Amino acid sequence: MKFHPRRTITALLPPLAAGLALTALPAQTAQAASTLTNGGFESDGTGAAVPAGWSEYGDTGASYTEAGGHAGSHRLSHYSASAYKVETYQYLSGLANGNYKLTAWVRSSGGQKAAYIALKNCGGSEQRTDLPVSSSGWIRIVTPVNVTNNQCTISINSDANAGNWINVDDLTLAAGTTGTSIHGADISSLAKSEAKGGVYRTSSGTAGDALPLLRSYGMNYARLKVWVNPADGFNDKAHVLAMAKRVKAQGMKLLVDFHYSDTWADPGAQKKPAAWSGHTYSQLKTDVYNHTYDVLNALKAQGTTADMVQVGNEINGGMLWTEGSTDNWAQLAGLINSGYSAVKAVNPSTSVALHLAKGGDKAGTKWWFDNAVANGVKFDVIGLSYYGYWHGALSDFQTTLDDAAARYGRPVFVAETAYPFRLDSDDALTNQIDTTGELVTGYPATVAGQTKWLNDVASIVEAVPDGRGLGVFYWEATWTAVPGNGWDPADAGSGNGWENQALFGYDDKALSSMTWFGHR
Repeated sequence: MKFHPRRTITALLPPLAAGLALTALPAQTAQAASTLTNGGFESDGTGAAVPAGWSEYGDTGASYTEAGGHAGSHRLSHYSASAYKVETYQYLSGLANGNYKLTAWVRSSGGQKAAYIALKNCGGSEQRTDLPVSSSGWIRIVTPVNVTNNQCTISINSDANAGNWINVDDLTLAAGTTGTSIHGADISSLAKSEAKGGVYRTSSGTAGDALPLLRSYGMNYARLKVWVNPADGFNDKAHVLAMAKRVKAQGMKLLVDFHYSDTWADPGAQKKPAAWSGHTYSQLKTDVYNHTYDVLNALKAQGTTADMVQVGNEINGGMLWTEGSTDNWAQLAGLINSGYSAVKAVNPSTSVALHLAKGGDKAGTKWWFDNAVANGVKFDVIGLSYYGYWHGALSDFQTTLDDAAARYGRPVFVAETAYPFRLDSDDALTNQIDTTGELVTGYPATVAGQTKWLNDVASIVEAVPDGRGLGVFYWEATWTAVPGNGWDPADAGSGNGWENQALFGYDDKALSSMTWFGHR
């Protein structure tokens, strides 16, 4: 169901010691230490212009401590009523060489030219993590670095416009590393687009194959949906087999997304394929097994074995209604386990994911997976759709991911996300997201806004504890407005309500937002 979360925008409280906070003071001399000092900004109380253990550079009056911490009583804030550029940093020496991970809790108004935490002068390349936009809820971000010269500088940076602000708190530096392994996209629309005349161009305008172009930006995983007998003949077994050859030829991994339907399966629709209509529950279990096995075994036979499989798509309310509804968990469990068994029969090392559209709904995700576990459902990975304009705040998204990973001891990933780079349509159909009121606060409908959204979502996945955040799939990177390639497989004249969220522009050129595929 489409809904628009209402976010409460909390204004930054003015510093209690405004005279200190907004008056430029001499920067404190950097002090050498082998451990992070005053990472919680509790040493000085409110209004400290230069927090103990830290140094400042630039418009130093814009950096100060104030009340309202994440865990403790105080936090670091960057803010000024006029444009400013400031760095709050701490230099560490005497470090043992090796891999380190910096963790920080942050909030941000957004709107800055740049707002990020960096680890630099550590012997290798500087590592940065941008601050996601979150005016109320705190978000944890991580930054890894390999120290090779026994020293490192922790740097908190703002290049801000008047009135922009950030809060930073509870920084910790510990041994470890981070990163994400999935930088993927759903390209299920590509084959039909090409068949109907769709063109894909480099950023400079050269036409060519979309797949190597996406790969050149760092895409390493493709997601392909499978319908049983779709009206238009696309997204069926034959087309998945053909596209899988192209995906694997690019050195990418493959996620196969079984909808168990002839058309879209999602939280509002889980219609059985026509060929399975009237089948008993027992027959449906056999149908799921046979269909899953047939597609995956054919993929294996041609040398393109699936690396991950979704048994069902956005199965909030179950699948193959009504027999597989969440109103009957025992039967739903039987259907899912039938699919699981088929996957493992073809290739035991293929991961099986269960996919919900509940990216910002911790309680709903817990309810679903608690029931799944109680009913013996088998799964390896948890996938969540997370569209910020429908599924809640980024801080809720983080809470949901973290809880699912810890509670069920499984890796998690974003099976779908997207964001518009403009609001107007390139065809006659109104876009799904087409007004500024539908956007996530702090993320404009621009290429830069789309890029920031993707990187910030990926940063939150990267921060899932214990390395359980696998990565992100962008939904329908190649679904541009091409006549004949609309949303309804039964209607050749239907339009596309998603072209403003593709990763190719209305001129068919690759958008610079593809750089998100290079996320750490």
